[in-house]
Amino acid sequence: MKYQVPYWLIIIGGIGQIFTALIYPYIRHRVFDWYNDIKQLKPLNREIAKTYGHYIQGLNFSFGLISILLVKDLQNGTGLATALTGLIAAYWTGKLITQFAYYPMYNIPKKPIFKIGEVGMNTLFVTFALVFVWMFVVNINQTLK
Repeated sequence: MKYQVPYWLIIIGGIGQIFTALIYPYIRHRVFDWYNDIKQLKPLNREIAKTYGHYIQGLNFSFGLISILLVKDLQNGTGLATALTGLIAAYWTGKLITQFAYYPMYNIPKKPIFKIGEVGMNTLFVTFALVFVWMFVVNINQTLK
C-alpha cells in the first residue's frame, strides 16, 4: 500500500490558497497602503508592480483550484505530479522564506484584526509549504520505486 497525504488536508490547503488570492487585494489596500505607495513609481514601474501583484493572486488561486479539483492526479507519483507538487512546494517555501526574512522589518498596523490576520496568514503559508513538500516527497518516493 502506498502512503498518501490525506485528501482532506489537500482540499483544505486548496481552499486556503483560494482564500489568500481573494483576500490579497484587501491586504494590499488596508494593511500595506500599497496603492498609494505605487503611485510614487514611474508609470512603467507602477504597471510592472501591479502585474506582479496579479501574478501572485493568480498563482494562489490557480494552485488552490488545482489542489481541490485534481487531488488524485497530484498524488499519483507521475513525473507531472512530482513536478507540479515540487513547483507549488517551492513557491510556498519561497514565500515563507521571504515572509520571515524580510517582512518583520516593516511595521504592520497594530490593530488587533491585523495581528490576528498576520498569525492566520503565516499559519496558512506554513501549512501550504508543509503539505506540498510532503506531497512532493511522497511523489518522488513513488517515482523511484
